[in-house]
Amino acid sequence: MTSNRTPPHRQEPRTGASGEGVLTRESYARPAAALFDRFPAPGLVLVGIASVQVGAAFATKLFVHLGPAGTVLLRVLFAAVVLWAVWRPRPRAHSARELRLAALFGLSLALMNLSFYEAIDRIHLGVAVTLEFVGPLGVALAGSRSRLDVLWALLAAAGVALLGGVSAASLTGVLLALLAGAFWAAYILLNARVGRAFSGGDGLAIAMAIATLPLIPFGIADAGANLLHPAYLAVGFAIAMLSSVVPYSLELEALRRIRPQTFGVLMSLEPAMAALAGLVVIGQDLSALDVVGIALVITASAGATLGTRAPAPVDA
Repeated sequence: MTSNRTPPHRQEPRTGASGEGVLTRESYARPAAALFDRFPAPGLVLVGIASVQVGAAFATKLFVHLGPAGTVLLRVLFAAVVLWAVWRPRPRAHSARELRLAALFGLSLALMNLSFYEAIDRIHLGVAVTLEFVGPLGVALAGSRSRLDVLWALLAAAGVALLGGVSAASLTGVLLALLAGAFWAAYILLNARVGRAFSGGDGLAIAMAIATLPLIPFGIADAGANLLHPAYLAVGFAIAMLSSVVPYSLELEALRRIRPQTFGVLMSLEPAMAALAGLVVIGQDLSALDVVGIALVITASAGATLGTRAPAPVDA
């Protein structure tokens, strides 16, 4: 995720790296609501964030066997299978225009996740997530007329400037993470349109299935026959659950009980959680400058989220 993630200023929760999902709160089935109600909503969000980043950290362990592209192919494929089984969409029930929109959404999901996984193969997970966060932060600040938002943009820019190294590999990783952020921004804009065009999770399920297709040649080139290894398939399924199904369910339930702005501020902690997951799961250390850079981007994201006005209601 992220990429894997929901942008900090949006009300819809994430599924996946990364970041993949468009479902309304009204359309969500609540078989586990009684269980979720026992836990505070902010705690559900934090567990969801941790799940995404732990999933991303474990994904790097598959890179030696499947490569980044092979790993992301399994993650997206299994997420598509689960979502299709849950929502059972009927593509023929939708117009050609709606299906094209879902295809664009799926393409943005595929490229966002592929860019992000290629980035974390080269640079620290926490740094990559922070750089990727520039995408949704940019969307949140776009068109702003507030002078305070200029401060948030400058803080974010200063934080990004402190991140990354000088080697060719790290520079490539930085550029890939920023590219993932650009695709995340496109995902956010398409997210809203898909949410209006499709009911329930139909649009997401169709988009995830479509997202699998462009990843197939990259995944086969990276992983080859290892894609069929039972152990790697099992780990790929676990990563899909950690990065998509679990956080999506938790965050969606939390959104029933907390304000979108509160949710956004909590989501702003994602770069810090990514840094922690990188340290604990795969032993990645951060430099002092990296820590300062991440802190600046988190501050900018939280500040921009608190200053975001709630969207006007849409007429039915």
